[in-house]
Amino acid sequence: MNRPDEPSEDVQSLYPFLYADSSDVDAVVEQVRRSTVDKTREITELRETMFERDAELILDCARDMAERFAAGGRLFTFGNGGSSTDAQDLAQVFLAPVGSPFAGTAPPLPALCLTNDIAVMTALSNDIGYDVVFSRQIAASGRPTDIALGLSTSGNSANLVRAFDEASRLGLLTVGIAGYQGGRMAELPSIDHLFVVPSTSVHRIQEAQTTLYHLLWELTVAHLDRIDRADLEAVSP
Repeated sequence: MNRPDEPSEDVQSLYPFLYADSSDVDAVVEQVRRSTVDKTREITELRETMFERDAELILDCARDMAERFAAGGRLFTFGNGGSSTDAQDLAQVFLAPVGSPFAGTAPPLPALCLTNDIAVMTALSNDIGYDVVFSRQIAASGRPTDIALGLSTSGNSANLVRAFDEASRLGLLTVGIAGYQGGRMAELPSIDHLFVVPSTSVHRIQEAQTTLYHLLWELTVAHLDRIDRADLEAVSP
C-alpha cells in the first residue's frame, strides 16, 4: 500500500524513473532518455499511419472548408477539457496564424471557439444543462455557410453530439476529430468529415490531433488561394 504522501501506482507506472529507490543518476537519466525516445517514436508512427490512411479525406475536408470561407462562412470550434484548449488554439490558428511558412501571407479567417464566453457557458450549464452549451450557441449564431468543428479524445461527449446534430440541421459543414475508435461520433450521420486518431493514449491522441488541424489550416489556405486566383482569371479581360 502507498504511503499517504506517495502518488498512486497508476501515476508511478507512467514515470517509474521518478519514483525508483535507486539513487543512480546515470540510470535515471537513461530511463528518461528511453522514455522520451519511445514516446517520440510512438507519436511519429501514429501520425504517419493516420495521414497515410486519411490523406484524401484531409484534402477533401480542406477543400470544403475553403469553399465555406470563400462564401463568407465562419468557423466555430468546441471541445471539453484539454480538447477545449485545442479548440481555442485551432480557432487562433485560423484567425491569427503565426509560426508557419504561410503566416506572412495567409489571410485571417473568421473563427470562434465556443468555450471562450464563460458567461454563456455557465448560464446554459446552470439554467438548462451542460449538454446544450455548444448546440445552443450554434443554433443562435450558425449559418449554412459556416463550419462546426468539434474535438474529443473519446468521441463520446454528449454536448458534441448535440452540437453536430444541430449544426447539420442548420446546414453547416461539420468536422469531427476524435480518438480511440471514434466513439459515438463515429456513428453520427451529422458529421460530414470525421478523423479518428487510432490510439488509446490521450497524450498521443491530442498530439496527433494538433498536427491534423494545423495541416487542415495550411491546406485550407492553399485552396483559398486557388479559389482567389480562379476568380481573378474569370474576370480578367
